[in-house]
Amino acid sequence: MSKADLDNGIAKRKQVMGEAFVDRAMSNVNSFNSELQNWINEHAWGSTWQREGISLKTRSLCTIAMLTALKAPTELKGHIRGALNNGCSVDEIKEVLLHSALYCGAPATQEAFRAALDVLQEEGYKFDSKI
Repeated sequence: MSKADLDNGIAKRKQVMGEAFVDRAMSNVNSFNSELQNWINEHAWGSTWQREGISLKTRSLCTIAMLTALKAPTELKGHIRGALNNGCSVDEIKEVLLHSALYCGAPATQEAFRAALDVLQEEGYKFDSKI
């Protein structure tokens, strides 16, 4: 394990996901899952999210689409917050979710919209009823 990648990963993870999110994730580390958390911090956040080829905003939007495809609403919720932290607008998030319907299917996208709406409402966004 690279100590530098691990330390940089934790710092980047906090920058993107927020300190409270990372603190919660790390407070759940135990002897069973610690190796996974270390791997995530070192490889996902310590090397991949550090790359300069695309912006953090673009990475967030790509991640939203991929988590939609994977039908991973729990992970998606965290990354919706991360996308907001990285400067994504609600409209950009919505458009990525709508675009995902074409390639991921309606059930996956409906689940993603539910997850996103939960997070956005928790963050104080208000949406008018159109019905």
